[in-house]
Amino acid sequence: MKRILIAFSMAATLVLAGTGPGYAQKEDHTAQAGEHASAAVEHGTLGHADVLVQHAEQALQHAQAAEKEKSNPNIKEAIKHLEEAINHGKLGHAEVATEHAEKAVKSLDASKAAVGG
Repeated sequence: MKRILIAFSMAATLVLAGTGPGYAQKEDHTAQAGEHASAAVEHGTLGHADVLVQHAEQALQHAQAAEKEKSNPNIKEAIKHLEEAINHGKLGHAEVATEHAEKAVKSLDASKAAVGG
């Protein structure tokens, strides 16, 4: 009987905490895209085009995932700028790539603001 009460208490705690079995917290792709895009800007301002590309590619993957979850014109704009940042970064054009990464950050921020995030 004691084991049943303990098991019931643990299950109730998990359910009330929102972490019950089968519960998976939804990944915030827009926020993660913003983090990587910001890192891309940081490295771009230092002239690290190769590292900018790495972060822009990560940001692009998250932005595309966010777009699949819910279509949003700001995310579409961010995707466009991330693609440009990657293209220019691969050519070693850190300054132009950084400008596109900055625009992507602004679009992602606008997307979060539009949904109250």
